[in-house]
Amino acid sequence: MPAALREFAYWMTRYRHNWRASAVISFLNPILFLLGLGLGLGTLVDATGHPPDSSYLAFVAPGLLAASAMQTAFLELSYPVYRALRMGNSYRIAAGTPLEPGNILTGHLLYVVVRLATTSATFLAAMAIIGATHTISSLWTVPAAVLTGLAFATPAAAMAVSVQRGTSLNLVFRFVIFPLYMLSGTFFPVSQLPAWLRDIAYASPLWQGVDLCRTLSLGTATTTGTLTHVGYLAALTVAGTVAAWYCYRRQLHA
Repeated sequence: MPAALREFAYWMTRYRHNWRASAVISFLNPILFLLGLGLGLGTLVDATGHPPDSSYLAFVAPGLLAASAMQTAFLELSYPVYRALRMGNSYRIAAGTPLEPGNILTGHLLYVVVRLATTSATFLAAMAIIGATHTISSLWTVPAAVLTGLAFATPAAAMAVSVQRGTSLNLVFRFVIFPLYMLSGTFFPVSQLPAWLRDIAYASPLWQGVDLCRTLSLGTATTTGTLTHVGYLAALTVAGTVAAWYCYRRQLHA
C-alpha cells in the first residue's frame, strides 16, 4: 500500500492546482440544476401527482447524485488513464520505478475514491440546502454514490489503459454513459419505459445505484433491496478491478 500511496499523491498533487474551481463547480452546479428542476419542471410534475409519495425534486435529486458519480468516475478514469499511458507517459515513467502496475492502478483508484466522496458529499449538501432530502438515512447516499462510481470506474480503467485511440472513449461516453444517464431512472421511473427497454434498464449498474441512493434519501430502503443493490455494484467493482489489474499488467510490462 505505501507504494500505491505514492501514485495517489501524484494525482492529488495534480488536482491541487485546480481544486478551488472544481469545488465551486461541484457545489454550484447541483444547486442550480436542482433548483431549475424543482422550481421549473418539478412544479409541472408535482401538479400531476407523479411521483405520488414525494415531490419531483426529492425524487430526482438522489438519481442525479448517482448519475453524477457515474459521470465523475468515468471522466476521472478514462481520458486521464489514456493520456497517462499514451500521451503524457506518466504511467510509463511510474512503471520504470519500483512501482508495480497494481500499485499504479490502486493509487489512481484511491484518488478517484476521494474525488467521488468529496463530490458526492458536496452534492448531498446542496440537496439538503434546497430541501431535496429530509431523512437521516440520506447520509448513506454518499457511500452509495461512491460505490456506484466505482462500479463504472474500474471497468473504465481496464478499457482506457487498453484502447489505442481516444475516440474509442468518446464513443463509450456517447453510446453508453449518456444513454444510461437518461434511461436508468434518473429523471423518471423505469416502469414508464417499454417492457424490452425496462428489463435492460433494471440490469444496468446505474439503475442499481439510482434506486439505492433514492430509497436511502427518501427513507424507503429495505434490507433486501439495499443488500441486492450493494452486492450487484460491489461484484461489478471487483470484476472491473480484476480486469483492470490484468490490463495494467499487460500494458505496463509490455
